[in-house]
Amino acid sequence: MEADTRTEVVLLACGSFNPITNMHMRLFELARDHLHETGKYKVVKGIISPVGDGYQKKGLIEAYHRVAMAVLASESSNWVKVDPWESEQEEWVETAKVVRHHHEELLMSGQCKDEADHVKKGKKRKLRASEGGVSEKLLNTAVPELKLLCGADLLESFGTPNLWKEEDIAEIVGKYGLVCVTRSGSDAQRFIYQSDLLWKHKKNIHLVNEWITNDISATRIRRALRRAQSVKYLLPEPVLDYIQSHNLYSPDSEEKNADVILAPLQKHANLSK
Repeated sequence: MEADTRTEVVLLACGSFNPITNMHMRLFELARDHLHETGKYKVVKGIISPVGDGYQKKGLIEAYHRVAMAVLASESSNWVKVDPWESEQEEWVETAKVVRHHHEELLMSGQCKDEADHVKKGKKRKLRASEGGVSEKLLNTAVPELKLLCGADLLESFGTPNLWKEEDIAEIVGKYGLVCVTRSGSDAQRFIYQSDLLWKHKKNIHLVNEWITNDISATRIRRALRRAQSVKYLLPEPVLDYIQSHNLYSPDSEEKNADVILAPLQKHANLSK
């Protein structure tokens, strides 16, 4: 039997998940299929990372509700899980820092496994801490690649003034990589072509065509819920039950943060002054 030489990959999806929909879960499946079909990659895990309340987006309900719904949605998957770290931070955390955090978690996890293997063999190791707090030995440990999973709207948001720092985009795309599921009406290829930064790292951007189109949008879901219209079969059933039992997404909740400037726009606008 031949050894599996494919590169292991962990997919990380960051976002509001307000609420999480069937389309959010489909992104993981589409991305995994695409990467597997290249013959180069083996997706071993998916991570859902809901943004914290500090993001201050209009209509963003409390993080604990969004995390709870994401957990319910992921129960039907044997490889996609929810990580609450980002949602638990008091202030908004830039996506590049979130990706960095999960990469360090993978390094630590890989090192623990490596240590356990050596302990079984009766060997001991001593690790010397580097300046970044991660040992040199740890950095040499084979761990899965981490790639940011997103839709075309996130990719295109790279062009929104003050929403992203250019160095963060360079780090995410250049160091880790991006898997972008395109939607009807978007032209991700053209967007990459028109950006010198994205063009430079185009080999790290995997564009996934969604042939079975699915235009489910959390914004439209919230609108339907506010109007007491059915959203059955658009959300995982346990998520819909949760929304109904907690009376989420009312006209009042949609006005939350209405007069507040989005956290990244506040932060990056101040930095540019």
